[in-house]
Amino acid sequence: MAGRWQQFESERMVSRGRLMRWFVVLVLGGVSSALPLEAAKPLKVYVLVGQSNMQGHAHVRSLDHMALMDVCQHTLSKIRDKDGTPRVHSDVWVSYLSAGGVKTGQLTTGFGADENKIGPELGFGIRMSELQQEPILIIKAAWGGKSLHTDFRPPSAGPYVYRQEQLDRFAADGKDVAQIQKDKREATGHYYRLMLEHVRGVLADISAVYPDYDAKAGYELSGLVWFQGWNDMVDRGVYPQRDQPGGYDAYSAVFEHFIRDVRKDLKSPEMPIVIGVMGAGGPVSEYGPKQARYAGIHQNFRDAMAAPAGKPEFQGRVTAVRTEDSWDLELSRLKSLDDDLKQEVKQRVADGKLEKRQSQTAIDQLREERMTELEQKTLTTGITNFEFHYYGSAVILTDIGISFADALQPSQQSADN
Repeated sequence: MAGRWQQFESERMVSRGRLMRWFVVLVLGGVSSALPLEAAKPLKVYVLVGQSNMQGHAHVRSLDHMALMDVCQHTLSKIRDKDGTPRVHSDVWVSYLSAGGVKTGQLTTGFGADENKIGPELGFGIRMSELQQEPILIIKAAWGGKSLHTDFRPPSAGPYVYRQEQLDRFAADGKDVAQIQKDKREATGHYYRLMLEHVRGVLADISAVYPDYDAKAGYELSGLVWFQGWNDMVDRGVYPQRDQPGGYDAYSAVFEHFIRDVRKDLKSPEMPIVIGVMGAGGPVSEYGPKQARYAGIHQNFRDAMAAPAGKPEFQGRVTAVRTEDSWDLELSRLKSLDDDLKQEVKQRVADGKLEKRQSQTAIDQLREERMTELEQKTLTTGITNFEFHYYGSAVILTDIGISFADALQPSQQSADN
């Protein structure tokens, strides 16, 4: 992960140098007034879709973890000012639909799962703004706990069909099978349709979100990012052979339908699409003993998510981004260490060597003894949520957003083609 932050900082300095050289040439050459006016360009529009990790569960206090890392300083300066107040990006506009309704405005913190959280949109918007050097619009639609097999199921995939084993189990449990099937039909594709309605609604009246929108220049759907997966990955009922090669092939097939349908429904047949491959937990090669039993399942699912990008039909216009590459291994190490300390204290209580009311004091004491001051700060500022929410880490989710933007930058798309 550090490598990408360093690359980002290096590219920023190169871009700044180019701008300064152009400024010197224009001023010293006295040609500024002779420059032709460029025709207005279409507004670049990006769609971000998914479930809880696209919402973003990084609490704003996790930005203090970013402050501890030298390689994050440039990006942190884009997120908040020196006094700690959130920076507002006047050239990036957002319309975000989630469970709480629609939120619109200029990009800043608070476009995550709630007003105190951030998601990938922040790093994405900052990075894409620097790449494009012009205003952009982000349309975001994300809800926690949603599946592709049902909630986001696209029309051409057809209805979800229960396997006979599932129906038999419902019947054996005394459940109303007919009602379950009816509820499934009604739920199928509901969030796909909500996403479409939101995107179409914003595009029909962009000025309501971005007041300076030039209707004559129009807009361009420049890419869609899909960041979802947890609910499918853990559903053994839908994917009974998930621990075997090919156990998640159904996910790949449905997402291929999603790509075709969303392009057709948004009338953008060549729209670039990025698949944010589920990577909570980091690279499976780095899994510890506690995670080892999930390694095969997680790798199978990640490969199935990435698979559509390798199809000849989508070559060059669909890119898989392995979000495991943004994982913070140091946070994992410290979380594991802290869990061991808590377990040690818990055992002391169970053995009658410590009163339960003294547990937190004992944990704090062990942290003082076995962690450095920097490690303690990293632990307390870096983790604000569960592991499956990428620890609620601003460092991780911002890096993921940057990687999504990099995958959609024009030079990368041209190279892929």
